[in-house]
Amino acid sequence: MTKLTVLLAADAPEWAGHALAALTTLDPQLAAIPQTAGTLPWRRREAGFTGLLRSLCGQMISNQAATAIWGRLATLPGALTPAGLLALDDEALRQAGLSRPKLAHARALATAFAEGQLSAEGLSALSDEAAIAAIAAIPGFGSWTAEVHLLFGHDRPDIFPAGDLALAASLTALRGLPERPKPKQLAEISRAWAPWRSMAARLLWHHWRHVTGRPAGE
Repeated sequence: MTKLTVLLAADAPEWAGHALAALTTLDPQLAAIPQTAGTLPWRRREAGFTGLLRSLCGQMISNQAATAIWGRLATLPGALTPAGLLALDDEALRQAGLSRPKLAHARALATAFAEGQLSAEGLSALSDEAAIAAIAAIPGFGSWTAEVHLLFGHDRPDIFPAGDLALAASLTALRGLPERPKPKQLAEISRAWAPWRSMAARLLWHHWRHVTGRPAGE
């Protein structure tokens, strides 16, 4: 076991070690985060419909609220499959905690999977840009949701959600910047970390959880 691999969770993919090694040269300050924040956990989500539905539930609300909604939704018979969700009535989904817009977007997502417009296998076969565009074409699913899903659901190595506020806040804290970089600025900064921008994002999220005192697995 190398010095670098002990800084990664045991279930991290093989490319993660190569990514961390590369970042020690590209950005030593970034690569050193696990030395202060602890072993980098390897968070994952399901690659298909369920993972995207969970991402939808978490949009624009706290992690605590999102977890509560997901817990209620998961207890509804069939809700975690495209056909099952489409068979549920609106009232059941509202009772689970879905707002009117999210309810409509969940049905649009389920329809896209049920009709074959989206699939986990199909997304895996697409380039990063094409996969982001395919997800973002579903009402309610912008580029941020698509990027986060591909990063955590498909273990893609070079995805960086530049519109993520926590990433901007983390980099600001790490580098002592006078203000948070805007999404375009953050996207430009992230170019220096290619082709391992997903690792850079994971490290920055890990740093932010450490700085704010949140559990590493949150």
